[in-house]
Amino acid sequence: MNYSEKGSKLYLFSIVLVAVIGGLLFGYDTAVISGAEGGLQSFFEGAADFDYTDVLHGLTSSSALIGCIIGSALSGLFANRLGRKRALACAGVMFFLSALGSYRPEFLFFDYGTSSKSLLVAFNLYRILGGVGVGLASAICPMYIAEVAPSNMRGTLVSWNQFAIIFGQLVVYFVSYLIVQWAKATSPDFAAWTVSTGWRLMFVSEAVPAGLFTVLILLVPETPRYLALSGNDDKALYVLSKINGLAKAKEILNDIKNTVEVKTERLFTYGWLVIFIGCMLSVFQQIVGINAVLYYAPRIFDSVGAGDSMQQTVIMGVVNITFTLVAVFTVERLGRKPLLITGSLGMALGALCFAACNAFNLPPMMQVLSIMVYSASFMFSWGPICWVLISEIFPNTIRGAAVAIAVAFQWIFNFIVSASFVPMYNMEITPGDGFGHTFAYALYGVIGIIAAIFVWRLVPETKGKTLEEMNKLWSKK
Repeated sequence: MNYSEKGSKLYLFSIVLVAVIGGLLFGYDTAVISGAEGGLQSFFEGAADFDYTDVLHGLTSSSALIGCIIGSALSGLFANRLGRKRALACAGVMFFLSALGSYRPEFLFFDYGTSSKSLLVAFNLYRILGGVGVGLASAICPMYIAEVAPSNMRGTLVSWNQFAIIFGQLVVYFVSYLIVQWAKATSPDFAAWTVSTGWRLMFVSEAVPAGLFTVLILLVPETPRYLALSGNDDKALYVLSKINGLAKAKEILNDIKNTVEVKTERLFTYGWLVIFIGCMLSVFQQIVGINAVLYYAPRIFDSVGAGDSMQQTVIMGVVNITFTLVAVFTVERLGRKPLLITGSLGMALGALCFAACNAFNLPPMMQVLSIMVYSASFMFSWGPICWVLISEIFPNTIRGAAVAIAVAFQWIFNFIVSASFVPMYNMEITPGDGFGHTFAYALYGVIGIIAAIFVWRLVPETKGKTLEEMNKLWSKK
């Protein structure tokens, strides 16, 4: 093989760019429901053979998360058996098929446009298939980036994956907004169009980036750490030399080989604490309630009377992108812990202010600003930094299995939060009192304070450490 004497940042950035398209699809697939869920609810409320309740709608809006749990739980198996690259290709195929199936769930078996209990099951199965792809991508994209990135750039490059997730959400918000505006201008009966066609177009729009990702991921190399684990040292050295230069590549490969000599280590070889911290990072990222905002943003803005709800959602997407960039450009300078603690307290402030606005009937703009503060605080902290830590905190020899468990916990609690939000948000003690609006965000605010304490007391700082040094870090615990 022709090893490269000098590394190339352009080569590194090009393969990371392909990997982060998986993050974009992750964001696109999970947020597409925010624009589509209103029309989807009206469509299934028209079914003659069952009653489509709020609880059923919450489950349908969250059904992709069942697939996310499955996909993330299987991600370690996929990543270790197929490799990081081929596992991501499988995820791309699932995204593509899910987009087409969610657009036309009637395919082969049902009459087009006639809602029924059986069609609801078919729709949810397609969403679950896409969720399996999201679960795989959510675990393996950060793992792929972490395993190709030099240690001094790893936090920044993994943070770009979160940027891609938020960018994917912004893209689908914008696409949904354009679809709605086009329909208002061209459809004589916009309300009927929303129920019959609007939600379908929003789902099928994902097929374009899904197809692109599936093709491009086949063109990038396998990660050098997986190649070394598989005994392909020459290929591992080749990839490392193209990124770092030959001299540094030999040094890195030697470190990798020193940590993979005992590659059959069991999950708890380094104790229970590292697994507990990894899982709790995932749990807190979800129970602070962010996906209740991301999935139901138009509904929330409608409920507070904040004007054009889709326009407000697009503005929130821009705010999210901006504050994700804060993390991208500061994670290697400020470290992981300071960003997590600051973000937790910012989320607590935003959520508690939103609850107070509801309780005391403050102007809608105050509620919108509170949601923006809450969301922005997540975007420079728990959004990207949780993924950075999960991708790097585990020792090489248990990373595949440990990441799979941690990410599975993330999707389990994502599902719990998302499925429970609509019933909780609509709770009333007396008719029209808005109790649920206040209670939901007061709860998320308290959890934000607990999250800050958890990070302060238990999470180690990993800034500047190589992946191989994680073995030493946890061996000392």
